[in-house]
Amino acid sequence: MGLNVGSLLGAAHDRPVATSGPARGLQEAAINAHNALVGGGGAGIGYAAAEQLLRSGHRVVITGRRAEQLQSAALRLGRDPGGTVHTLVNDVSEPKSAASAVEGVENLFGTLDVLVLNAGGPPPGRILEVGDDRWQQGFELLLLGPLRLARLALPAMAARGFGRVVFVTSTAVRQPQPDLAASVVLRSAVTAAAKLLSLEFAADGVTVNCVAPGATDTERRREILNARARSGAGTFEDLDAADVARIPAGRTGRPEEIGAAIAFLASADAGYINGTVLTVDGGRTETI
Repeated sequence: MGLNVGSLLGAAHDRPVATSGPARGLQEAAINAHNALVGGGGAGIGYAAAEQLLRSGHRVVITGRRAEQLQSAALRLGRDPGGTVHTLVNDVSEPKSAASAVEGVENLFGTLDVLVLNAGGPPPGRILEVGDDRWQQGFELLLLGPLRLARLALPAMAARGFGRVVFVTSTAVRQPQPDLAASVVLRSAVTAAAKLLSLEFAADGVTVNCVAPGATDTERRREILNARARSGAGTFEDLDAADVARIPAGRTGRPEEIGAAIAFLASADAGYINGTVLTVDGGRTETI
C-alpha cells in the first residue's frame, strides 16, 4: 500500500522550528497541515489536487486502481517539496473499498481530515443509449462509492472539530451535454447528496462542497472529443476548436487550476464556505 515519498516539510512535523522569518511560515504550515485522501490521484484533476494540497503542507494519500500509475505520480509529486505522499490501490466502486481506504489513511497518519472525492467519468453516451449495466457501474463509481467514504469519514471529522469534504463534479450538471448523459444524471445526484451532507456536521467544523470543472485539459476531455469524432460529429481538431470557442476565457482549464480550487476549499480559510458548488470553467456556464 505505501510508497512513501518524504519531503522537507515532512521532517518539520516532528520538531519545533523558529518563529520568525521563513521558518515561521514552515511552522504555521505544519500546524495547519492535515491528512488528505485524494481519489483518482494518479493523473488529471486528482493528481493536480494532490499536488496543491502537498504544497499547502498537507500529508496526502492518493488512490486509484492502477498501482504503477500511482507510484509514478507519487515519485513526481515527491520531487516538489511540500508534504508527504503515499499511495493506496483502491477501487471506489467496490463496496468494501471505503473501509479499506479510510483504514489505510488512519494507519498511516492517525486521522483523515480532508476527503477529495474524485473519479473518472462514465463512458460518453446519450440518455437512451446507456444500458442498465453502465448505469449501475456509474452509480457505484460516482455516487455510492463516494457516499460510503463520506459515511465513514464525516462523523470522525465532526468528533475532532475539523473536516473538509470536496466532491469533484462537472459544469454539465448545470448545463447538460446530451452525450454525457450518465455523468449529467449521476453527478446531479452527487451534487444533491453533497448539499444534504453539508447540513449534517456544519456546526462541528466540517464542510462539504463541490468543485465543478468545465473543459479541462485532461485525458477525460480527450476521450469525450474522440468519442464525438467517432460518431461523425467532426474531426478531433475541429471539435476541440469549437469547444474552446464557447469558453469566454478562450482556452481550456489547466488541471492545476482545478486543484487550486479544491485545495482552497480544503483549507482552514474556507471554514465558512459550505454546501456550495464552486464552478471553475473560464466563464462558460451560462446560468447565473
